[in-house]
Amino acid sequence: MIKEHKFHGVYVEEGRKKRFFTKNLVPGKTVYTEDLVRRGRDEYRTWDTKKSKLGAALAKGVSQIGIKPGNTVLYLGCASGTTPSHVSDLVGKDGFVFSLDFAPRVMREIVPVCEDRSNMCPIIADAFHPENYYHQVTLVDAVFQDIAQRNQSEIFLKNCRVFLKNGGFGILVVKARSIDQKRKTKAIFAQVRTELEREMVIVDYRTLDPFELDHCIYICKKK
Repeated sequence: MIKEHKFHGVYVEEGRKKRFFTKNLVPGKTVYTEDLVRRGRDEYRTWDTKKSKLGAALAKGVSQIGIKPGNTVLYLGCASGTTPSHVSDLVGKDGFVFSLDFAPRVMREIVPVCEDRSNMCPIIADAFHPENYYHQVTLVDAVFQDIAQRNQSEIFLKNCRVFLKNGGFGILVVKARSIDQKRKTKAIFAQVRTELEREMVIVDYRTLDPFELDHCIYICKKK
């Protein structure tokens, strides 16, 4: 039986293997290779925890995701739209997702996703320069970042300063090997924590193994 999760907009099926879902905003259409499951009048998209960092965080028992129905979200590093599409389902018709990436190839893939979903907008830009897309994004309830730059925390904090409402949530996926190939992963995660705590309150932290090796996620709240 698919039932509501403690996080509004997320659904879960208990069993031998716990599965997570979002209610499909565009019934009948998939975004990646996810399964569609119909229960009564509702259709759900399986949230693949091996292809989504936020899905992996759910599987690791994160205590907060910082995103709920009706929220406006700035998603940095949207790629082809796997996780952003689940965020789109989650925030629903009353919410909105600004989906940003700098790679033309992946932006070509996410444009059709945004065309199907009235609550998503693609933005091609470099997340290190929020001043270049300031005019395209409103204040948001949450900033989600999943990018592979060395200065991940710097980029994240820049965008939170500009776009995140006071008391809003920042969700940062840290890719340790994109920051440093040689240093120990724990040391990199600790460094990022120190940088975040200067401006944010850390609500939760989880490593994402075995779903994503050398990755962690920080759930933060703007002071």
